[in-house]
Amino acid sequence: MLQKFPNIITSIQSTRTKTLIPCISISRYCHFKTKLDSDSLNHTSALASKPAQTTVAVFWDLDNKPPNSFPPYEAAVKLKTAASSFGVVGSMVAYANHHAFSYVPKVVREQRRERKYLNQLERKGVIKSVEPYLCGVCGRKFYTNEKLVNHFKQIHEREHQKRLNQIESARGGRRVKLVGRYAMKMEKYKSAARVVLTPKVGYGLADELKRAGFWVGAVSNKPQAADVALRYHMVDVMDKRKAECLVLVSDDSDFVDVLKEAKLRCLKTVVVGDVDNGALKRVADAGFSWMEILRGKAKKEAVSVVGKWKDRDILKRLEWTYNPEVERKSCADEDMFDDESEDLDFDSTDDGNTADCMHKEDTGEWWELESDSDVISSHSR
Repeated sequence: MLQKFPNIITSIQSTRTKTLIPCISISRYCHFKTKLDSDSLNHTSALASKPAQTTVAVFWDLDNKPPNSFPPYEAAVKLKTAASSFGVVGSMVAYANHHAFSYVPKVVREQRRERKYLNQLERKGVIKSVEPYLCGVCGRKFYTNEKLVNHFKQIHEREHQKRLNQIESARGGRRVKLVGRYAMKMEKYKSAARVVLTPKVGYGLADELKRAGFWVGAVSNKPQAADVALRYHMVDVMDKRKAECLVLVSDDSDFVDVLKEAKLRCLKTVVVGDVDNGALKRVADAGFSWMEILRGKAKKEAVSVVGKWKDRDILKRLEWTYNPEVERKSCADEDMFDDESEDLDFDSTDDGNTADCMHKEDTGEWWELESDSDVISSHSR
């Protein structure tokens, strides 16, 4: 009978061992848990041993310092790279009025004019491109730039607009699914459109800065509107203690008071501007020019600047500052200690010998004088 059902017997025995000896499973579980706890403790101790890094906030005054002679995206990336050498970049903000976003620099206008002239020569057959123009979305090849632009507008731009309309009309979970489905295609279209299409307004300053990670704020065209908004944003960051280092891209002297306030709050300040001996650079802890940022020279010099900041912090900790209340308390404690030490010295000198001497002196009457024989006998003793 037992030979016919061996599986049942083994299962019963296994269940008995589990029920009769629960400590085995508990010990295994505890051993596994303690191993996890030890690993987590080691991980937390390793994290605690790492020094806390400085949080950096970047503020860009586009009205005063726009990237005219350099592509906006590359300039923003270079600025972020230089700011990251001072610590961890927590926030990047750029403010400008509507005119700054619609303005087209002279360099960009010349490039567009040259491209238009080349299109005319290609249409007439005067010149011919060595390599064909490649569509960044579908990969088709064209021998003239105008045919590429027409193809892109007629096919890919319409498809992109249809996707946007579908996403706008959808709600809830369907909208989330559509965004996830079209994310790769929309990103591919945007990267190709930057090369092929010409922006309708401006030269794509806001979009390029957003692509680099900046939060872009557009204000009214009133004078000093961008400066006021940028100052309020800087003060808000200081009040909420979101950063220990402020990087300001501007040459406007209206920000001197904000930098002084930041230094009073023991914050590090860095200014990026073209004025070598400007008011901002005189107040700030460090200053760089636009060319130093773009060439990468600022990132190399930031190492020495951070080292000087660390040395200055150590010296500040070692400095002695006079505090009347603290000094008064310390003097009072020293006086109390001196009084107690004097009392202890007096008590220590008051031992048994003095008591015996006083007792000996009190043996006779006060009017009786000792004779010479008594003095000799006392000395002999």
